[in-house]
Amino acid sequence: MTSSTNEYPTKAYGATAPDSGVGPMEITRRGLRHDDVLIEISHCGICHSDLHSARNDWGFTTYPIVPGHEIVGTVAAVGESVTRHKIGDRVAIGCMVDSCLECAHCEADLEQYCLEGNTGTYNGKDRRDGSLTFGGYSTRIVCREEFVLKVPEGMPMAEAAPLLCAGITTYSPLRTWKVGPGSKVAVAGLGGLGHMGVKLAAAMGAEVTVLSRSESKRGDAEKLGAHAFLNTSDKAAMKAKRGYFDLVLNTIPVRHDVVPYLHLLRIDGVQVLVGLIGPMPEIHTGVLLGRKILTGSGIGGLAETQEMLDFCAANTILPEIEMIAMQDIETAYERMEASDIKYRFVIDMESLRAAP
Repeated sequence: MTSSTNEYPTKAYGATAPDSGVGPMEITRRGLRHDDVLIEISHCGICHSDLHSARNDWGFTTYPIVPGHEIVGTVAAVGESVTRHKIGDRVAIGCMVDSCLECAHCEADLEQYCLEGNTGTYNGKDRRDGSLTFGGYSTRIVCREEFVLKVPEGMPMAEAAPLLCAGITTYSPLRTWKVGPGSKVAVAGLGGLGHMGVKLAAAMGAEVTVLSRSESKRGDAEKLGAHAFLNTSDKAAMKAKRGYFDLVLNTIPVRHDVVPYLHLLRIDGVQVLVGLIGPMPEIHTGVLLGRKILTGSGIGGLAETQEMLDFCAANTILPEIEMIAMQDIETAYERMEASDIKYRFVIDMESLRAAP
């Protein structure tokens, strides 16, 4: 094993202001601490969160920002205390790069809900030196070893990348609410998150229905493994399914009325919001008096994320991706806003390495 106090100049793409767009920049990765891993990034998935963060849509972006939290690559060097990884390992980093690892939540393998707050892969603050964290739109990254995961043998690296956000964001609530054979699961929205929710729930043995107001999604739903399709614009069809589902996985990323989906739940059924981050329309609480649960879920903890990667490898579950060059990121953002992607963009980082 090796360690280094040298910093690593790194090619990256980032934003310097809400209206700057995402373009070339050079950043410096820290020299290896004793428990650090240096990763040469091969691919990075693109998430809606990247776009919102780059443009400061949520109001808490610190500039400059280098987005990207669906990261895969190869270990290039390790600190002297590292035992989990070695040079040449295929590894991954998701949405967080640190937490306290000592609070009740961290000790329960729920690092994503660290009581002190986890450290985001980008737009976060390093717990030890206070520096700004930069994400995976870059050629390399340095990360504390506990937050580096294993990419299972045989899993394609490009397809593995979106699993680190889209995969675990849908896997975690399915596991939390014990989805399995006999479960009736509805997936609202068929985008980057929704298509993974369909694949994962079906692999867990659930009966899966896609909920969409767009009849054009019916064919895609079937191809992805859904057992049924429910057009939410069809009032009679929606009424016929009242009280039917155990869980509605709501992946819709824009403001919308969640009440129609609550009506679809059985007693003690749950609607889990994973797509919408922000205000939602006011709801009448009477619908909840039917013992319907409305909740939200973030990503999973480290152990659960590794479990998800292994589950996907064992069941040959991979996202549908379109590969792009780093230089095409702004076009990808525009297409993502227009829902012109089936279903996840992945950046080939060789395009950045090869750039002048």
